[in-house]
Amino acid sequence: MSGPLLRPQFVMFGSSIVQYGLYDEGWMADLSHLYARKIDIVLRGYAGWNSRRALQVLDKIFPKDAPVQPSLVIAYFGGNDSSTPHSSGLGPHVPLQEYIENLRKIVNHLKSLSENTRILLLSAPPINDATITPNSDGKPSRTNEACRIYSEACLDVCREMNIKAIDLWSAIKKRDNWQDVCFIDGIHLSSEGSKIVLKEILKVLKDAEWEPSLYWKSMPSEFDEDSPYDPIAPDGKSTINISNWAFPGNDKWE
Repeated sequence: MSGPLLRPQFVMFGSSIVQYGLYDEGWMADLSHLYARKIDIVLRGYAGWNSRRALQVLDKIFPKDAPVQPSLVIAYFGGNDSSTPHSSGLGPHVPLQEYIENLRKIVNHLKSLSENTRILLLSAPPINDATITPNSDGKPSRTNEACRIYSEACLDVCREMNIKAIDLWSAIKKRDNWQDVCFIDGIHLSSEGSKIVLKEILKVLKDAEWEPSLYWKSMPSEFDEDSPYDPIAPDGKSTINISNWAFPGNDKWE
């Protein structure tokens, strides 16, 4: 008996923006919908994590001797790293220079998996400062300005290491009333915020000069051959192959 059918894999690796990416019409839900007959999306999201914790499990999540390596890794760490340092030394804050070095280590590990593994990093998005409560030191637990600094650091690393990146801090701030409509709680993305993330990801995948292309319209659908069991066409004499349709219509996802 043969083993299970092996599909290409997209691995989503990150903190809460990844873990919660299926909630409330999240960006991962729509991405999974578009690629449902093309690839397997693997969720590795860990709310509250910073880049230090990511490094601790990197070999377990992405073993170099895995029989199948991902075609794409979308990674996000930075928002928690950018949180305000606490006087106790506890908490998710990671100093900026260490964060930069951690990103370099993560990217180098991902690059070592396979010459065909593509990498896309998401930078820290903005937050709504008005919703942030003080920590026990009496300081805001995080600030939008810190998010901007860590976002820019992520983008600098991506340019330095020649990998794709999405500037979420800038993309979300282009939306009118972004503070009110893009977040559930001032930090985590609403469905409106997720639409922006999805749009930016699809733009990168469409424009990237990768061979083979990882854009959903360019990838073959599984078992997409014509069949007499397909829906009957209006002429009553043929069938309609819907293998490559993206419900409710391809135009919605352009």
